[in-house]
Amino acid sequence: MKIKRTKSICPVCRVVIDADLIEEDNAIWIHRICPEHGPFRSLYWSDAQMFRRFDTYNTIGEGITTTKEPEESKGCPLDCGICEKHHSGTLLANVDLTNRCNLNCDFCFANARACGFIYEPTFDEIIAIFRRLRDQKPVPPPAVQLSGGEPTMREDLPEIIRMAKELGFKQVQVATNGIKLAQDEFLAGKLKRAGVSTIYLHFDGVTRETNPLLLISKKAIGNCRREKIGVVLVPTIIGGKNDHEAGAIIRFAAENVDVIRGVNFQPVAFTGAATDEKMLKERITIPDLLHDIEDQTEGILKARDFYPIPCVGPIIDLVKAYTDRPQIQFTAHPHCGAATYLFVTENEMVPVNRMVDVDRFFSSIEMISDNMKKGGCINKYRALLEGVRNLKESLNQDSNFKIDFHGLIADALIHQNFDALRKFHWNALFIGTMHFMDNHNYDLDRVSRCCIHYATPDGRIIPFCTYNSGPVWREEVWKKHALPLNND
Repeated sequence: MKIKRTKSICPVCRVVIDADLIEEDNAIWIHRICPEHGPFRSLYWSDAQMFRRFDTYNTIGEGITTTKEPEESKGCPLDCGICEKHHSGTLLANVDLTNRCNLNCDFCFANARACGFIYEPTFDEIIAIFRRLRDQKPVPPPAVQLSGGEPTMREDLPEIIRMAKELGFKQVQVATNGIKLAQDEFLAGKLKRAGVSTIYLHFDGVTRETNPLLLISKKAIGNCRREKIGVVLVPTIIGGKNDHEAGAIIRFAAENVDVIRGVNFQPVAFTGAATDEKMLKERITIPDLLHDIEDQTEGILKARDFYPIPCVGPIIDLVKAYTDRPQIQFTAHPHCGAATYLFVTENEMVPVNRMVDVDRFFSSIEMISDNMKKGGCINKYRALLEGVRNLKESLNQDSNFKIDFHGLIADALIHQNFDALRKFHWNALFIGTMHFMDNHNYDLDRVSRCCIHYATPDGRIIPFCTYNSGPVWREEVWKKHALPLNND
């Protein structure tokens, strides 16, 4: 049964072609026919019922106003960066600091040995990138992730972090394999003093078989604990290799909740050459992962506990209605990712869904926002007070783990005390997943909604999946600024 029409690319020649999302055997497949290379059929989502539930949160954003349409447009995704047709602003900006790395992972698309050259923007080029991002309208991105390659290969990393904070990024994240953080006892302290917010630590499992760097990872986590730097574990999940340890990774995070702030699972994307047999064996979609988590946590965390990224739209609308100011948008495509929160005590892990009726909570928030839009300042204030009281009905009064949700919202909006929101994150683990696309499940509808962007030295802002798949703008950008490999 046909679900919807979209556009995709031929996995061979990468020409843009029409595509259909088709439901077959309770799974969603993407079908397209290339005039030159024939038909292609690839798995899109493995659970049609979950596909429909996530689709109900579909929200179209307003995009970025500081864009420029190419004079001769070839159409998406052949004219990246971000244009006026893009529907989401930048929520998280990635900036590649280098393609040098102290590892050579077989699934990595971003290292100098694989490329045959060095890509490493100068310090001034990086600061210019930061300034362009902060000039973005209507709302500049609040977060930047420094990536690579391995960003800790740069000696000036602390100064880059310091400048990012000075230019207004509230969240400065470093994506790393953790080797230098483990080996250099002083590096975590240097990054902390520079202003780093979070370490995004590659972490593929809790055994040496799935994670050969396990001891190094633990040492890096320990050094971050000493410096009070939050860590997010980032496992690349590959079918038949480490998908059986998803639940164990969550338990490891819970055991170290004093330093680990979350787990962000990334199902593997086949960005290089991959046979049909390899993809069939190793492909993991978001529903596969969520069902694995439910099985491996013995139902403590269920697949239905997860929500798509746009679900927080009512909260953003409420803040916008109350403050009369543009707000950052969480308008990613509903099938790009999923997330929930898990609260941890000494004896138990409690998903946020056991503490609050999430759907009813969002419905109450939406009602408050609608009431605010009907009147002036006094009516807005009254609507907020009445609505916050009504929020109590969505809370589970029988839960042993109490979070004052309506109090947090009241503090944040009425008293403008946004520090109060930190209470929510105390002993809370963010459990999320983003499934980035490859040439086989490529959907231009998802590209146009992307809110995780790369910023490049030539001034462009490029959606994540277009940067790494499809036309592969990463290769073009890096080659344009390439240095000989023997300079390493």
